[in-house]
Amino acid sequence: MNKAEALEKIRANIAKCGQHIYAVSGGPNPRFAYSIGLSQDAGFELIMAGSSFYSNDEVGDVINNIASSLRNDSNRRQTKFEFGSKGVFLLREVEESWSARLMLGALDYYSTSNVAALQIVPDPPHHTVDVPDLSRPWNAISEPVWQWLETPWKYGIPKHSAVVTNLDALRGKQITEAMRWEDTDWELFAGAGPDVDKDEIRIVPFGTLLGADTSIEPVVNLAVGKGLWRDPVDREWHPWEISNQTES
Repeated sequence: MNKAEALEKIRANIAKCGQHIYAVSGGPNPRFAYSIGLSQDAGFELIMAGSSFYSNDEVGDVINNIASSLRNDSNRRQTKFEFGSKGVFLLREVEESWSARLMLGALDYYSTSNVAALQIVPDPPHHTVDVPDLSRPWNAISEPVWQWLETPWKYGIPKHSAVVTNLDALRGKQITEAMRWEDTDWELFAGAGPDVDKDEIRIVPFGTLLGADTSIEPVVNLAVGKGLWRDPVDREWHPWEISNQTES
């Protein structure tokens, strides 16, 4: 899709729904999504950065539902939104250094160098390590998960490497098990992988976990089919011996 076609699609979605949801994923940065078109009614756009607790569809639903609620609030004063099992969300201002890095589609659509935006922030039970504080200026040290927006990728694996992980790891608990199954496919779990409930599993960029915890860097050097483990209170990794015995 070329630029003209993309802009026409945005216009069509704005005409139909009131806003277009622009989602960005791939590479080492966490997924993020933002609205285009809400500014025409509310004077600002909405952005939801990281939040890997939620699926792509759920992120889109949250943005659309909050946009709808704001349109029904003539004073635009509502800052707290509750959507059943998805939890409670708050809004906070987005600092220009973040919107300039993340909201390029909106900047292009409006032909401007800055767009006012509010960040959608999930409540603590739904919070993950990839949710940045967009109210503070962008900084690779204070927001290491998002450092790849400008920091060159320094690892000897593809930038788009993906990791199957669990919510405990994404909430900041120490990763204790790691396996490399393919060149760009990994499993990293906090706790015992076989015990992880299916509903707790997520797929995120490897860069997300590397940014959150540099102690997992030795995992990068694993050969395909090899694994590492460590005790929850220990940062030292050990080779994971996988039995190849078969029943006779």
